[in-house]
Parts: sequence; structure tokens; C-alpha cells
Amino acid sequence: MLLVHPPVTKPSEPPAGPARLSGALSFHGIEHHILDANLEGLLAVMSGPTSKSDTWTKRAVRDRTRSLNALRSLHGYTDISRYKTAVANLHRLLQVCGSPGVSRLTFADYGDRRLSPLRSTDLLEIAEHPEKSPFYPYFKGRLPVLIEQSGTAFAGFSLNYLSQALSAFAMIGCVKKMFPGIKVVLGGSLLTSWMRRAAWRNQFNGLVDHAIGGPGEGPLLSLVGKKTDPNLSAPCSPSYKLFPLEDYLAPGLILPYSSSSGCYWGKCRFCPERAEGNAYSQIPPINAANELRELAARTGPLLIHLTDNAVSPALMESLCRTPPGVPWYGFARITRHLADPDFCMALKQSGCVMLKLGLESGSRRVLDSMHKGNSLEWSSAALKSLKRAGIGTYVYLLFGTPWETVAEARETLDFTVRHARYIDFLNVAVFNLPANSPETAKLEVRNFYDGDLSLCTDFIHPQGWDRRQVRHFLDREFRRQPAVRAIARSHPPVFGSNHAPLFLMGNDRGVRPS
Repeated sequence: MLLVHPPVTKPSEPPAGPARLSGALSFHGIEHHILDANLEGLLAVMSGPTSKSDTWTKRAVRDRTRSLNALRSLHGYTDISRYKTAVANLHRLLQVCGSPGVSRLTFADYGDRRLSPLRSTDLLEIAEHPEKSPFYPYFKGRLPVLIEQSGTAFAGFSLNYLSQALSAFAMIGCVKKMFPGIKVVLGGSLLTSWMRRAAWRNQFNGLVDHAIGGPGEGPLLSLVGKKTDPNLSAPCSPSYKLFPLEDYLAPGLILPYSSSSGCYWGKCRFCPERAEGNAYSQIPPINAANELRELAARTGPLLIHLTDNAVSPALMESLCRTPPGVPWYGFARITRHLADPDFCMALKQSGCVMLKLGLESGSRRVLDSMHKGNSLEWSSAALKSLKRAGIGTYVYLLFGTPWETVAEARETLDFTVRHARYIDFLNVAVFNLPANSPETAKLEVRNFYDGDLSLCTDFIHPQGWDRRQVRHFLDREFRRQPAVRAIARSHPPVFGSNHAPLFLMGNDRGVRPS
């Protein structure tokens, strides 16, 4: 079996999903191969011919190795200006890759001028004409060599983000043209979301032989004739042996690990997890802590990335009792636990270098309407306690929800300014309404994206606070506030939270880079 991770996602760490699949296949003695086509494809494009010869492009070509080395060395994360220059130069190489159909190509996104990942007809078209992909010069040679050498009967593609869809289907089309006898398996969180929509009708029948929604370990093992024990309480440990661990754009191995699926809270009215009805499942926290410690001892990572939708307080407590032995970070709900200075100090001692926090709003009314389940008092205390403990904070704000007006947006701005000294990084987003959310029955909705695979829908805001006004507020008022601008200057472009903790490591006070 060949497992493929297609472009484009941030190439800073091995993908968590394929690592889980690899662990299950290895545990059951199934021979398989891993192709991180995202990492290899991006590096290949940056090394290929460019379509321009201006001064910036020439400098980017000349400094390519230096820029890559800057992202692969801790020294590159000691100066945000040097880091931004390296990222900008490498992006220049991606943008002048010479493929005329590309509208954007970065370390986090890929768009085509004519084809949309939200239209199944467009995905089928690029499967029929894979040469339209900017990655075609790379994978047209790489895939046949791997398939012929391994003699694989199955090619599995992991599709988690829209930015991967066009590339994934181009690669699937290439495999089907060259090796029509191979069975194509498609899975991943994006496909799962598509399959759980009422509009799903198996649009890729005839191209994709097996579409897997949800966890893929069991279905993959069944495809190769391996029975699994349904009474197993936890999935197999992830395996990273087959990944090119030295090549990722980070100064050492960033080890992704998930102890759960779904969200333990599961009540937020804006959340896609709730809209899709995803059940919560968690490895027993003490087991997860022990497994993390063993994985860290075996792989020697620089940093652990907990990829849970929300790291539960129970897992945090287990990590405090059984630290993994290396720094770690992840996303956490703001709870009473984080408002406790002693608990935050214990987290710091366990290795926690940064927490991503879904603050969302600085308005009590909006938080209550969202069913967020926290309070501004908790949020304020948590930010202060984390800062005192030396744990960095990466704060998420969400504007334009149905329960917000400009008055509440200004409350969020005021809360942010008052707590700016405790916030290291900010992620500011405009609300997208999940198409299958129960809230759609209460709002006047309209098409947002043109495509049968769209997961979001637009709506008429009950208070007239539409997306245009929200963006105007963010551009003209929120981002121009000096305290907000000071935080924004430290934000790692494109990589965002994936690289943010690297700027904090080695800084015991968890102070944002200046």
C-alpha cells in the first residue's frame, strides 16, 4: 500500500493522519510506503524553472538554500525580520513557478485561475488533465517509480484541506492513467465533511474506488484482508519511521499527536464539529501521556504539537504528572483550570511552551449566545496566569457571527487592547457559517461559494453587520490600533501557529518576539 499526503499544507511537520495509518499498518505487519508529496512537491517547485527574471526573483533563487536553512535552524527564529525575509524569498519561488494556471501558491494554499476545489466537476477535470497541476512535473516521475518499486495494489490519498483537493485529484488522475489496475482509496477530514453533507452523492465514483469517512485505520486494514479487534480501547501508536524527518521546514522534528477526535465541549453554535455531529472519542489521558513520553524518547523531537480540537483538562493534568520530556503546545478551551496560577505553573513545568486559545469575542453577550461555555473573567485570569507562568498565548478572535454587532466588535477590540501585554500572537478571522449547521434554519441564507462541495454558506446578518462591514472594521479600526499592530508585527507569516512556539522556545518568560 502507498499512502500519499498531497500538496498543499504547511510543510513544518509530518502529517498526523498518515502517521496514524502507518502505525496501524505497521502494527499488523502490512508492508506500505509513505509519500509526503506536499513536502517533496513544494521543494521541487522551488527548485524548478521560474517564469520571471526580475531582481527579487534572482535574489530569491540565489538565496534559496540560505532561506531554507533559516527555517531549519533555531537561529532563524530569533529575529522576526530575518524570518519574514526567508519566507518571502521562498514564496517568491513558488509564485514564479512557471505554471500559467496558478492564481496563488504558498506554503499554505494553492489556487487555480479557472478550477475550484469546491466543484466536483473541476476536480474530475484536473484528474482527467493532471498536467494542469503545478506539481505535475514532480509527481509524473515520482509516482511511477514508487508504484513500480513497491508493487502496490492500493494508493491511498489523505485529503484534509481544500488547499490539497486540486493536487490530490491531479495525482489520482495520474495514477489511474498510468496504472489503471491500482485501487485508489480516498480519506481524510475534508472528505469526511463532504460525505456528511446531505448533498453528497459519491461524485467521484469511477475514479475513487474506496471513499472512507472518519478514522481510516479499520477500513484500510479491511481492504488488505486484515481483521481488527473491535474491542481495542485505543488506536495504534502513530509511526513516523517512513517520513523524511530531516527535510521539514523546522529546526528539528515537530511531532504531531492527537489523543482525541471531536471536541469534549461540543456545544459552540459556530463549530463545524457540532454541525457535522462528530462524536467525541478520547484515548484515556494517562495512556496518552505515557504514549507521548515513549514516542518522544524514541523519536527525539524538538517540539510536540498536540493536534486535538481541544486539549482536555484531564490530558493536561496527566501531562503534568507524566511530562513528555520535551516542549509541547496545542489548542485549549479557556476553562477555570487555566485561570489557576498554580495549574499554569504545573503546565509550564510539564513542557508547555504555548497554548492556542479560542477567545473568539470580548463581549459577554456574544459568548453566551455562542454557547462558548466560558466567561470574560476566566479569559482575563487565564491570559494573566499563563503569562506569569511563561507560557505563550496564541489567541483566536472571530468577528461577524450572527450574535455580534459593531458595538460587540468594539468590546472585543477593547478587551484585546486591555490584555495586549498578555497576548503573544493573534489570529483574526471572519465568521463562516457551516452549511449543515442548525443555525441555517434560523437565518436567511444564500450561496457563499459556487460549488456542490462547499461546506459554508453566506447569510443575511440579523443586525445588518455583513461581511463587508466586518472587514471594513477590521482594516480601518481593529488592525490600526497600536496595541494590536504591535502584536501583529510578531506574527509568523503563512506558518502562523505552526512556527509561533519556535519563537518562544528558549525564552523562559514567553515574551513575544520583537
